[in-house]
Amino acid sequence: MNCTLYGIPHCDTVKKARAWLAEHAVEHHFHDFKKAGVPADRLQAWLASAGWERLLNRQGTTWRKLDETTRAAVTDAAGAAALMQAQPSVIKRPVVEWADGTVSVGFDPAEFARRR
Repeated sequence: MNCTLYGIPHCDTVKKARAWLAEHAVEHHFHDFKKAGVPADRLQAWLASAGWERLLNRQGTTWRKLDETTRAAVTDAAGAAALMQAQPSVIKRPVVEWADGTVSVGFDPAEFARRR
């Protein structure tokens, strides 16, 4: 199986997901948001698949540091997409595009086991 894991290398959840994939011999490619940015076409696919509410990490430090006006402007998929392009750290991580074309957001060992 070959999948693509999107995230930030120093994120603890991304580290756990990458370790799980390696331990279970799941071939994968890692896409670093910090170095390579967020691919706009992939972001639209994730929004369509998972929904902007699921993809937007409102619990993270980046979201909490945003000013109230910026946070209040995120009311739909278009607003969320614009913020995610400008601030990739507000995307809940990791985002995984599985070989079967499905997308998962976040790390859940049980879900990863079902998908591998």
